[in-house]
Amino acid sequence: MDTIELENNVKLDQLLTTNPEMEKKVRNIIRQVMKGAQGALMKSAEQYSTKQAYKAVRKAVYKKLLGGNVNILQGRGRAGQRAPLPPVRHRLETETNRKGNHRGGNRMPRSRRTEDLLTYMGADRGFILRFINSGTPGRSTNGIRYVGQIAGNNWFGPMAQRELEHATEQFDQLLDALIAKEFK
Repeated sequence: MDTIELENNVKLDQLLTTNPEMEKKVRNIIRQVMKGAQGALMKSAEQYSTKQAYKAVRKAVYKKLLGGNVNILQGRGRAGQRAPLPPVRHRLETETNRKGNHRGGNRMPRSRRTEDLLTYMGADRGFILRFINSGTPGRSTNGIRYVGQIAGNNWFGPMAQRELEHATEQFDQLLDALIAKEFK
């Protein structure tokens, strides 16, 4: 073997993902393209909900495999910041009866659960993105009043697939550039 072949073999060995340095560089590229896909999905989610629910779109880069995914965060409870509670709506102060009580408006005080749901913000509102994506069944309250349902529009699956395909193309380009840079 001549020295040029040996040098090329050494360079090729350095390009393998079994090399910790190269594996680290490839993971950084994966993280970069997954962040771009997450950003596009977050921008899409902004149109479906309020109170920063788009923050519930998360990305993951795998530790043992080279790869990653994006999904809607399945929150286990309250973790983030609280939104200010919207004020209780009453009719005008001038609209009172003889006893000085308001006529109409919210007469029942809010429950603790209602206050919690009204103050969810950011990633804690991932459940709303799930409702919009997959819908909810119709339901009745005590079998008396039909409350209705949310029709799912399945926006996340096709959009995520499209963004991951775009991320794959970006990954190919960035990996080619990395290999060309390392091989010189």
